[in-house]
Amino acid sequence: MQQLLMIEDDTRLAQMVGEYLERSGFGITHAADAKAGLALLQDPPPGATPDLVVLDLMLPDLDGLEVCRRVRALPGAMGQIPILMLTAKGDPMDRIVGLELGADDYLPKPFEPRELLARIRAILRRRVEGVQPTAKVMRFGTLEIDKDARTVIVAGKSVELTSYQFDLLITLAERAGRVLTRDQIMEAVRGRELEAFDRSIDVHMGRIRAAIEVDAKNPKRILTVRGVGYVFAKQQD
Repeated sequence: MQQLLMIEDDTRLAQMVGEYLERSGFGITHAADAKAGLALLQDPPPGATPDLVVLDLMLPDLDGLEVCRRVRALPGAMGQIPILMLTAKGDPMDRIVGLELGADDYLPKPFEPRELLARIRAILRRRVEGVQPTAKVMRFGTLEIDKDARTVIVAGKSVELTSYQFDLLITLAERAGRVLTRDQIMEAVRGRELEAFDRSIDVHMGRIRAAIEVDAKNPKRILTVRGVGYVFAKQQD
């Protein structure tokens, strides 16, 4: 059974959503504040090591953005655990900052539990699909992408990407030389059409460029095709 950690101070909401997710086959651990949530990540109960964190942006002791930052600073696999952030009223700045700090996805409040479930399943499905035995190492000059290990190495040094950003990079790299629209990219990694005016894809691309490009402001690998989308350049370094 896959385990979820929900860091949410609204206990009524957490109970309602938790029961729904449990009926859908997940194990749920709830933390009512940031301190408790971080403690559960650093020392999870036996059999309840989380596979994904559902993180509320507004918490009584620390805001969700700071929690996200601290989670990404944790050592090992726990520092790369997928994070789905719950944002109040869908504030665009909350979403952008959250994505920049390493959140894999976001869901504005109020939300339908079914949509939360669908997004959780999509994130976890991408994680599982990314480690299939048919995967292989992809090399582009000094850039090396290992789909089995879900690692990215540039000039011999490992770089950090979130699970979602890794999937975006793979989507582009596997179609090197082909221009992809934002809709095509998001559909490939999320299995659904891009929401109107949702520019989160650009935030993620900026983070990927910062990780793999020599100069993120003058990218040579992931290029923007104005008015269309992105293309992963085939040329070698």
